[in-house]
Amino acid sequence: MPPALQTAFAIPVRALAWLGRQGTRAIAALVVVGIALPPLGEVLRPWVAEAIFLLLCISFMRVDVAALREHARRPGIVLAASAWTMIAVPALTGLGCLAAGLDKSSPDLFLALMLQAVASPMMAAPALAALMGLDSTLTLITLVAGTALVPLTAPLFAWIFFGGALTLSPLALGLKLALMLAGSLAVAMTIRWTFGIAAIRRHRDPVDGVNIVILMVFVSAVMGSVAGYLWADPLRVAGVALLSFAIFFTLLGATMLVFRRLGHARALALGLLVSQRNMGLMVAATAGALPELTWLYFAMSQFPIYLSPQLLKPVVGRLGTVDENLRHPGTGE
Repeated sequence: MPPALQTAFAIPVRALAWLGRQGTRAIAALVVVGIALPPLGEVLRPWVAEAIFLLLCISFMRVDVAALREHARRPGIVLAASAWTMIAVPALTGLGCLAAGLDKSSPDLFLALMLQAVASPMMAAPALAALMGLDSTLTLITLVAGTALVPLTAPLFAWIFFGGALTLSPLALGLKLALMLAGSLAVAMTIRWTFGIAAIRRHRDPVDGVNIVILMVFVSAVMGSVAGYLWADPLRVAGVALLSFAIFFTLLGATMLVFRRLGHARALALGLLVSQRNMGLMVAATAGALPELTWLYFAMSQFPIYLSPQLLKPVVGRLGTVDENLRHPGTGE
């Protein structure tokens, strides 16, 4: 390669490597950027589906094959985690909301909480787990299992708690998710076969940087409307934001408690996965026909998701989970 071309490639690679080394700080900064630049969200919103696909490609590309084999030999953890996140969480959430009378006092908020509960884990969760130094292979496998279940569980719980008021298309949703997972897996395996695992290890920081750039598409797309809500009714926005943090950390803490026998590090990885729900998937499945308060909760729920890597960083450090193998998963057999 000519020296001039090498220099041209080296500059963006160094920039991505620097961004990747910022890790959780960069993710937290994305929230500020998303709120401060609403026009950016309008520009990036049409590319959210492509961003999901690319994040999945990177997660599959970095899968730790040795850890994958271990989980395949002992599938009980993945099965239990999938049952917890896709069956227990929506059931407990729905019963809790009904017991509190939320379905009568605030049906729009009830709808928001149930859409969050029935959703599968967020597809960016393994990428965030990797940036935090947690077991992203376990989170990715559980994500795939949960995503495979959502076309069955989401319509079931929607019917139980909403009757015919909310309609989901299991077949269309299942087909779309299956194509996305299969396509991203094929692309990831092609990359691994073409460049090799050693190259992925050498370029771990630039890959982290690419993860952060792609995450910006998510954050900007959903946070662009927050400034308008904040100016219109700041007290309401603050209340919904506090509720979103309370729900997030309740799911995180409950999951860590349920899976505490796996060790603190794995329990935290699963807690992070379960607390990050893919509400955008449910919004797409309902064709976006949602009340204003539901939309507001959806936007506010992004705060704990993208701030949690920075907020939980001291916890990860105390657990001693940040080592080379876990911080950069998927780079060794």
